[in-house]
Amino acid sequence: MSSAKHRSHARPTDPYRRTSLAYLRDLETRLKAYESGNPPTNSPIPPSVASAPTSSTIDDDAATDGFDDNPLTDGMTHLVITPSGQRHYLGNSSSTSFGLRLRSFFETFRRFDQDLSIEVQYPTYNPAAWPKRRPSVAEVPKLPPRDFAKRLYQAQYRYIGTIFSFVEPRVFDQRLEKVYSGTLDLSDREACLEYCQVLVILAYGQLYSVNQWDGHDGPPGFDYFMQALQFLPDTHDEGSVLFVEVLSLVGYFMQNLNRRDAAFLYIGLALRMAISLGLHQEIVDPDMDEGIREHRRRLWWSVYSMDRILCAKSGNPITILDEDIGVLPPSRLPHEPEVSSATVLLHYTELSRILGKIMKGIYRKSPKTGSSLVTSVYNIMTDLNNWRRDLPKPLQFDASRLDRDISRESVSTFLHYYQCINMTARPLLFRVVQRRLANLTTEKETDWRSGLSTTTIAVIEACVAAARDSTTMMHAAAKQNLVATYGFMDGEHIFSAAIVLVMANLAFPHNDRDHVAMEKALDVLGGMAEKGNGHIRARHELLIKLRGMTATDPTPLVAEVTSQTIEPPSLALAAGSEGELPPEATMQPFDIDAALPGMQYTGDVNLWEEGYGDWGPAVDFDWGAWTEAAQGSGR
Repeated sequence: MSSAKHRSHARPTDPYRRTSLAYLRDLETRLKAYESGNPPTNSPIPPSVASAPTSSTIDDDAATDGFDDNPLTDGMTHLVITPSGQRHYLGNSSSTSFGLRLRSFFETFRRFDQDLSIEVQYPTYNPAAWPKRRPSVAEVPKLPPRDFAKRLYQAQYRYIGTIFSFVEPRVFDQRLEKVYSGTLDLSDREACLEYCQVLVILAYGQLYSVNQWDGHDGPPGFDYFMQALQFLPDTHDEGSVLFVEVLSLVGYFMQNLNRRDAAFLYIGLALRMAISLGLHQEIVDPDMDEGIREHRRRLWWSVYSMDRILCAKSGNPITILDEDIGVLPPSRLPHEPEVSSATVLLHYTELSRILGKIMKGIYRKSPKTGSSLVTSVYNIMTDLNNWRRDLPKPLQFDASRLDRDISRESVSTFLHYYQCINMTARPLLFRVVQRRLANLTTEKETDWRSGLSTTTIAVIEACVAAARDSTTMMHAAAKQNLVATYGFMDGEHIFSAAIVLVMANLAFPHNDRDHVAMEKALDVLGGMAEKGNGHIRARHELLIKLRGMTATDPTPLVAEVTSQTIEPPSLALAAGSEGELPPEATMQPFDIDAALPGMQYTGDVNLWEEGYGDWGPAVDFDWGAWTEAAQGSGR
């Protein structure tokens, strides 16, 4: 250490020092010239002053000093401990973290006599003086019979319990037992949180099991959810793992109610609280068993996925970068089967990570060139293709078994996968469709591929194929009552697929496969609308109007559809009926190597820059833009 210091002082050729001295000498010369009445004529700053030291020079200096790495980022995560014993995360840039490192360094020489535990978080107020909000309930809500409550838990677990790990069956049974066996103390924050979680789980169970409007103030489970909100602690209360679980569940239910902003805020709170608890980093704690440690990991990745999805759907920035996450991925515990819910969560999380790349590489407001866009799309499509290739066989979706039992976790996972393809490609699809709609009467039956590069064609075909596959999957799931009528993501995925298919049928030459897929997508949307989802009904009506424009003369058809009462098609189609997809529509993995050979860009750079450069921060863009483009073709 002393030798490095000696070398630093002995070195006479420090580039920064040379620059500063030269600059000062130049200023001194200029000042003397002005004082003598002979100002210099545009005396330029010497090159040694104007130019900063090169990166190679800086790298050489760093190597000489031995400063290759930041010493403050070494080692495990620091935690502070609140008076109640709760652990909270400290980042590397924290002054307290720096103080802990300094203390540890000096303790290598000698131990301190007194306790210098700055990792204990001392409050600057009397905790007893802090206002406590008791739930404003006249009486504790009445719960259903215990066995029925367990069935409701299983209903919600079937839909979201296998892709998000918020409360495990064993833990829920324990909390349910506590709720049913004792009297709730409204002054006990943890007890209120547990009661709140039970009520929210019951709300989800009703939402997914009843699965249609039942004549109350909201969808099934709405009453339980309203009661649960009364037991939520204030946001200034101390965070906990249970609090993170509850906030996440509340946020996602808000999204199912189409309360997008509220959902974004609650999920954001859950993510920030998880960060403050250090869930995004591995921690050293000999008292923490592997089961608790693994639950922390799974909870983190569940909140992470939910946050990524809601950020993408609302067009908000990503909350946390992947580079800032140090916790291990979810993994199987020794007593769990080879393919378990942890396996599903692992692969679902990987799709959410790719979704972050889509947000950053395609939808972020930043200058983009055609070549950089091609590279971004290629990298994303490659990641998606690798994900599909590496998926364990038990999680693969077998299109030949659509008429048999299918797992809801496969439906959820593959819809996430196809939506990633859709979001990657649809800006380019929209630009091509928009151009063709401008001259629909002359271009409708011409080959849409004419004049486009192989790369552009491959991306658009991938988008339409993903929409067809999403439709095939959801139509099969609907026949087995596995589509959530009020499910936010189910509605988002089928609408996203339907709009792509409607636009393809509207602007491209007639194709039996795409036409039948479009009808199936509208069929699923119509079934969700019939069961009481007003938000989906409005979207379905929009697409029905657009579908009417796929004929040669769109203007009278638009007027006809607008003036008549819209009758949504029946959800269930008989086997072998006209609405069935032909055999060639069997779902196949998207092969990036075959579809995008080498990703050689061949000349439609303006199309890429227009297509991907037009989008603002909202990824879930105003679908009225599609309507406007389509209606403009009929004028």
